[in-house]
Amino acid sequence: MEFLAAERWSPYLVGIGIGLLSWLTFLISQKPLACSTTFAKSSGMLERAIRGREVADKPYYREITLGIDWQFMLVIGIVLGSLASALLSGSFKLQWVPSLWDEVFGSAILPRLLVSLMGGIFLGFGARWANGCTSGHGISGTMQLAISSWVSAIFFFIGGIIVAQIIF
Repeated sequence: MEFLAAERWSPYLVGIGIGLLSWLTFLISQKPLACSTTFAKSSGMLERAIRGREVADKPYYREITLGIDWQFMLVIGIVLGSLASALLSGSFKLQWVPSLWDEVFGSAILPRLLVSLMGGIFLGFGARWANGCTSGHGISGTMQLAISSWVSAIFFFIGGIIVAQIIF
């Protein structure tokens, strides 16, 4: 069990783990492994808490049904698992500005937060527009040999490479 304390895991081991998790997800729930819908549900539940029950009548929220489900718990597990991994490896640290960002753009927190916020908005918009995120399309969809998922995954990589070249 020493590998649990490693700062970096073998990509082969992680790939096998993700494949097994995807297979088990299909076997148990008959649904693909995905995360982005959880964020849409979270915003809908937050809006419902503020504005009332009529929010659930919006066409999109009728389609995805607001509430905590297995996918919501998966996202919580990802966060808690990441925290546990960082703590076990000794690499956990609170950091507002990552070192790579600091080297290129400086240590100011506000620009980093604004760029992170904009990136999150674009990511969320893109995931809803593509009807899925990198885990939904890139893992589950490609595993099912869905053409739309292969196209999405290819463009995820192309977009990531282009943005990384522009920023860094």
